[in-house]
Amino acid sequence: MKPSRVAALFTAALLLSACGAQVEAGPAAPAQATVTNCGAQVTFPAPQRPVAYDVSGAEKMFALGLAGRMRGYVMNSLGDPSIAGSPWKDDYAKVERLGTSRVTREILVNAKADWVIAGWNSGFSEERGITPKLLDQVGIRSYLHTETCWEYPTAKAEVKPLEALYTDLRNLGDIFGVRQRADELVAELKGRFDKVRSGAPKTPPAKVFVYDSGTDQPFTSGKHAAPNDIIDAAGGTNVFRDLQDGWGSVGWEAVVKAEPEVIVVVDYADRPAQDKIAFIKASPQLKNTPAVRDNRFHVVSYGDFVSGPRNAAGAESLAAYLRSIGR
Repeated sequence: MKPSRVAALFTAALLLSACGAQVEAGPAAPAQATVTNCGAQVTFPAPQRPVAYDVSGAEKMFALGLAGRMRGYVMNSLGDPSIAGSPWKDDYAKVERLGTSRVTREILVNAKADWVIAGWNSGFSEERGITPKLLDQVGIRSYLHTETCWEYPTAKAEVKPLEALYTDLRNLGDIFGVRQRADELVAELKGRFDKVRSGAPKTPPAKVFVYDSGTDQPFTSGKHAAPNDIIDAAGGTNVFRDLQDGWGSVGWEAVVKAEPEVIVVVDYADRPAQDKIAFIKASPQLKNTPAVRDNRFHVVSYGDFVSGPRNAAGAESLAAYLRSIGR
């Protein structure tokens, strides 16, 4: 190794130890990597103090074995049940949690972060003053979840949710120098999805409504969010597959008109899934929909339904439920 390279590594180690939290060294990442993010070619210096926002960001990093190289993660406390049920529960325990609400520029600056992964309008936001452009001004580079690129104003790029997941894993593999691990993980996930698809009956797909939250109006998954592809792989069809949104609100009248045969209830901390089911069952509007009439509800973890490596588990779980009711 050249003396200059040794000196650079030694200096980096001193800087990390002087900045507060310890960040473990991992396999050497390239000095920089160029990837396509939201339709643009972006060059990232190797992150030294990366931060992830929410389940999507944290678990993409964890699944690639990067927990020991992270400065921390930020996650709304609503996602706590997803941590408890995560395959990477131990990683959550050893990586510092920097916040229990939304990620902010202040959190990242105080943590001396140099890189962050989050989604557009699910982390990054013009209204809240945390955008890639603003973060660049304070020396923090940003990677946007590909699933959210369809609405990113400066470089829109529409990618199907599962392909967006695979893109992110490969890009992170390049950025952090673990591309082989990323390719292996993508192949594993694709294999699991292929197996789920192969088990679907050759009958019209079951009509599925995703109920995330909301009483006046339900909050659900549109065409740009992971559940759309998860439901399709499991042998169903998202009744709001044409909604031009990731996650968005619709009217209860639209739900009734769609005649869902199965209602998938997303479980997280603000309101137990069983309370959501009780609310739907008590609705005079919904009592004659096939799902309510036949008591066909399936509960999924928030962590399985946001973009991330647990999407395969979400598809496997939903497929098993659909097969159990003959669909």
